[in-house]
Amino acid sequence: MKIAPTKSKSARPAQRSIVGSDSRVRATRVERVLGIDPGLITTGYGVIESLDPLGRDCRIVDAGVIRLTPKLSIAHRLVELESELTSLLDEHRPDVVAVEQLYAHYKHPRTAILMGHARGVILLSAQRRGSRIVELSANRVKQSTTGHGHASKSQMQRAIQLQFNLPTLPTPHDVADALAIALSAIRSR
Repeated sequence: MKIAPTKSKSARPAQRSIVGSDSRVRATRVERVLGIDPGLITTGYGVIESLDPLGRDCRIVDAGVIRLTPKLSIAHRLVELESELTSLLDEHRPDVVAVEQLYAHYKHPRTAILMGHARGVILLSAQRRGSRIVELSANRVKQSTTGHGHASKSQMQRAIQLQFNLPTLPTPHDVADALAIALSAIRSR
């Protein structure tokens, strides 16, 4: 998997890394799902297509991360995120946008609040484009992907590598998580 940044229009652009892209014309209508692993510095995304409602016959269309500028304020990073998401949504036109639900650990409630900002931008962008939105818990995604609801990041990466017959582990882990979210959305229909 080759990851290369793409150009952005803003003065201090967010970087979007791409794992793979395919623009072949398809004769059969397939469902296209964009899975998103939200973050305020790194947001993973994965676009998959499925001919099979059980998620057995899927292929990766595109996957990577959106890297936001950490030194900027949260408000500015949210603008960067919205701009990059808009580009992804316009490019891939997903039928479904799948995103992880918030998980708030009692020791780190601030993290959940901050992630809520990113999720809000994601949900708003998807809704504006008319995509169906699916929200899944982290445990459900892990259960669907590995068979174990408390799988580690490395177990998730390995499961995605095997599912899509990838030559190497998808990295960073945000990419594997986003692909798992998309796959779980297909399997949860």
